[in-house]
Amino acid sequence: MANACGLEAHRKRLEKEENKKLYTDSLAAYFAKLVGAKPRGKETVSEQDERGAFVRQLNYFIKPITKEDALNNKYCIYWAPLCNWSNRPVIARDLLGLHDVIKDYIVSHTGDSNTFGWGFPEESDFKDPNTGVYFLSEFYSNADKDYTGRATTPTFVDINKKAAANNDYHRLTNYLEVAFRPLQPKDAPDLYPVKYRKEIDEFNDWLFPHVNNGHYRQAFTNNIEVYDESQNDFHNALEKLDKRLSENRFLFGDYITDSDIRLYVTLIKWETDFYVFVGPQKKRISEYKNLWEYVKELYNIDTFKKYTNLPKKPDDTKARLTYLDKISFRNFDEWLKTDGSRKKLSSDPNNLFLKHKDNETIEEYITPISVSKWNDKDQKSRADWNFKLSIDPAINPLKGLLKNN
Repeated sequence: MANACGLEAHRKRLEKEENKKLYTDSLAAYFAKLVGAKPRGKETVSEQDERGAFVRQLNYFIKPITKEDALNNKYCIYWAPLCNWSNRPVIARDLLGLHDVIKDYIVSHTGDSNTFGWGFPEESDFKDPNTGVYFLSEFYSNADKDYTGRATTPTFVDINKKAAANNDYHRLTNYLEVAFRPLQPKDAPDLYPVKYRKEIDEFNDWLFPHVNNGHYRQAFTNNIEVYDESQNDFHNALEKLDKRLSENRFLFGDYITDSDIRLYVTLIKWETDFYVFVGPQKKRISEYKNLWEYVKELYNIDTFKKYTNLPKKPDDTKARLTYLDKISFRNFDEWLKTDGSRKKLSSDPNNLFLKHKDNETIEEYITPISVSKWNDKDQKSRADWNFKLSIDPAINPLKGLLKNN
């Protein structure tokens, strides 16, 4: 039976690969004409300021997700394994025990050139099996016919309306943690403790420009001064975080929080993918001792590993192999094996997660989610990379404060 299941899974993988080969630009254009989908905007055209610096578009659908929304069971997560923003909500969802509550659907590049953005090239009829749309952008136009920006991943879709409900990756994991609290199992971890949300939000809003958006700031500029500035900013931030993690098992101490999900997905993607595409770097992630041991520890947690999109084994018939091809020859589980030494940094080494307080009510936990600075409508405000924390990011302001009962 096990062999039969394995063969069936292999057959499905081959079928998906074959479907992707058949999905040409001309076919994508045909589908786009059928549904009125417009070409995807280019970051290097519409998302640069006068200096040539990449200023990411505003997250347009940012209406808060409420407890009532969650209880109505109307949302699905549309995400792309290629996109490190996307991995964050599915990791949080599974850690919180919500995998049976909120479903997810995977999108991929369409056609040869992805002219029309994310779609469903691996499906047999190239449509979303859940709603029948060809492109992620259809959910956006269904929600607002005048929307002109890019359709981005991850997106929470109101499945009843077939419309985008929220694409605010700055706060999507927080909505899962808070609005969906009534649907979480009793033993779900507390990734976003009420008492310390101000510190976590501030850190996350610092992490975005300096680290999470670091690849894109370097990749989507045509100005060498901006490129150097972005690279220096990125590596200076990594030095700070490496120091912080020399004394803390996780970013805020003994337990994994929302911030660790955000940092992990960026670091693992840099080491196995982004490092190649943005030009010479000062260091690889694996050259930062504490950061790399931290990445390895998180990778060895089943949920983090499940949603880590590692390079596939290359076609060894190729005459020349790229860096990504060569790294694919690795045994990733062996390469990312952890020796468990980071446990010594914790006062509670056998537990990875903070538990909810025994006397904490759901009503107390469900507080309003803050608005991210990076959703400011003013482009100049979103280009303010000098955003600073109230305390040096090398220092954990919650040292010793996160404690289990």
